[in-house]
Order: sequence, then structure tokens, then C-alpha cells
Amino acid sequence: MTAVQTLLEKTKGDRWIWLIIILLSLISILAVYSATGTLAYKQGKTVEKLLLTKHLIFVVMGIGMIYIAHLLDYKYYAGISKVLMIITIPLLIYTLIFGTNLNDASRWVKIPIIGLTFQTSDLAKLALITFLARTLTKKQENIKDVKKAFIPIMASVCAVFVLIALANMSTALMLFGVSILLLIIGRISIKQISIVCAGGLVLLVLVAMLGPRRETYKSRINTFLHPEMQHSDKTYQADQAKIALAAGGVFGKGPGNSTQRNFLPHPYSDFIFAIIVEEYGLFGAMIIIVLYLILLYRCIRIVTQSPKAFGALLAAGLSFSLTIQAFANMAVAVGLGPVTGVPLPLVSMGGTSMIFTSIAFGIILSVSRDIEENGKKGKDIEEEINNKVIVGEIPAM
Repeated sequence: MTAVQTLLEKTKGDRWIWLIIILLSLISILAVYSATGTLAYKQGKTVEKLLLTKHLIFVVMGIGMIYIAHLLDYKYYAGISKVLMIITIPLLIYTLIFGTNLNDASRWVKIPIIGLTFQTSDLAKLALITFLARTLTKKQENIKDVKKAFIPIMASVCAVFVLIALANMSTALMLFGVSILLLIIGRISIKQISIVCAGGLVLLVLVAMLGPRRETYKSRINTFLHPEMQHSDKTYQADQAKIALAAGGVFGKGPGNSTQRNFLPHPYSDFIFAIIVEEYGLFGAMIIIVLYLILLYRCIRIVTQSPKAFGALLAAGLSFSLTIQAFANMAVAVGLGPVTGVPLPLVSMGGTSMIFTSIAFGIILSVSRDIEENGKKGKDIEEEINNKVIVGEIPAM
């Protein structure tokens, strides 16, 4: 038996999700290869060298992380979530004070020795979702109790929300929305959820009015709502994205023929969907949208089939997070939302965001693998009983 056959035999979980992962990874390599021409020129490198030395390595690492994460029994992530939350809160505070400042926002910290930077909100998303899934599962017997369930859950949600929102409002809002969906699935009362929403709205207003990036938030909202009243430099990114969409038409200009990659500030990350539409047209855009919709559908199937509450909540939270982020990125690219720095999961260029996204996929597949194995065990037991009935070891009813 070859090593490849052994690897394939150990690969479990939903086959459709694995297929989507492979397709999105291939699309990512093609799109990033095309979109990084300007970036390579600025760095004095060839596109091939930039792609091979950075993005392709992270794509391969990401698939490796998915494979490793899916082999680990998802129940272990309950214990890991506690450690992640203990690390996340101080790390978010450290990032706000000492993090690398880019575009008037401290979102990144540099990893010592290797020198790579990563966005701490990526870790915070994974930590909060897994922690909420664990807490909601453990508190089911007292889920309506304000002191034992509601306060600890709300405290964790609000703490992470505020610390992320101070530097990255769009990510904080999406994570807050996913948290609310998890609270609904976790049987928190509507009254308590309303209090959480009201509290989140108050915090949102306070951060937007008093936070360090209040002028940026105000400018982006005004630009989105009243683009005709803004100076052209404020609508530059949105305008260039719209040009890319219009130029793409139905079938696009063809792979590698984008011109807007030379004008968009981040064609390989935040606006990669606009480049995909320009090169592959409406046809390419529909393929991307359908892939994420199928992903959501397959994840919902995992949620409904999971025999354990923790597995269901974990798969639900992570799948909602990935798909909401995907559609938020696409909405910004087509002008349906204000400009944000949200990447397209598994497609946009980005090292650590690719890794954390891959871990999320791996955890979802771990839940799917558990369902698969339990179903197989059930069939084996049923077959064994039927065989014993046939040979007369068990009296037939």
C-alpha cells in the first residue's frame, strides 16, 4: 500500500466539503497569481517567486492543517477553547497597545524569531466560537439561569467584541452576529438574547463615537451612504472594484487579463472577488457563490446529524463564521456594503488568516468524521445482531 493510499484511507469527513476546499484552493492559486503582478513589481520580484515563496506555501500548509485538525477528536477542542480564551484576551489588549500599526489600526502582532505578523482577531474568532460552543453545552441544565449561564456567556462575548471593534469593526460585528446565532441555537431565552443585542448596540455606538478609529468608521459609512457627496479619493477602491465588475461581463476577460489589479490597493486580498469577476465574469462569480452555498448546506447537515450538542454548536458557529465572512467580502466587492478589510476565506492571499481558516475547516470535518464513524459503528452492530439472529444465537422476534 502506497503512502498516498494510506493518507486517503485516513481522510474522513464530508467528501463535498473536501471537494470545496480543493476547488477554492485551486481558485485561490489562479486568482492570486494573476492579482499579485503589481505587488511583485513593487517588491522587485517575479510573480512566480512571490507566489511560490509565500502564497503557495501557505495554501499547502493550510490543507495540511485541515488534515491534522480533522484527525483530532472534536471533543478535545472543548479543553483547547479554554486555553485559547485565556491567551486571546491579553493578546488582543497587547495588540491594541503594542501591535503593528497599519492604516491607523493596530491589528497585527509580530511573531518573534520568524518575523511573521498575524492578525489576532483571527485567533479570537476561533477562540470565542469554540468557547461559546463549550459553555453553552455545559450550561444546558441551567441555560435559563442568569447568574450561572447568561452572565459568563455575555461577559466573554462583549469582552472579545469590544477589544476587536476598537481596531476592526467589521470583524467584530460579524463575530457578534455569529455569537447571537449560537445563543439562539444554544437555547438562550429570547429575552436574554435581546439584552445581549441591546448591550452590543450600546457598545457599538460607544466604540464608533469614542474609539480611536471613530473618524475612519464615520468616513466609510458616509462614503457608502452618500458616495456622490464624497471626494473621489474616498470612493477610489469602490469605484475601481465596480470598473472590474463592469469589465468582466458574463464570461470575463480571461485568466491573467485583469487590468484593475494595477489600480485596486489590495486586489489579492480584500478585493480578490472583483478580480475574479473581471477575469471570469458572471460565470466565475456564480461558481464562487455556489461553492460557499453548498458549503453552508453541507455544514447544516452536519449540525442536524451530530448526536452531541457540542459538535453541533461547534460546526454551526464555525460554518456561519466562514460563510458570513465570504458573503461580506463579496458584498463589499460589488458595492453592497462599506469598504472593510475582510478576506475571502481560502481564496484571498494571507498567511495566518489562511491557517486559522484551515483550522476552522478541519474542526468542522472532525465533527463530520465523528458522525461518519458513529454511523458506521451503528451499522456494524446492527449487522452483527442480524447475523446472530440468522445463525440462531439470538431468538428472532
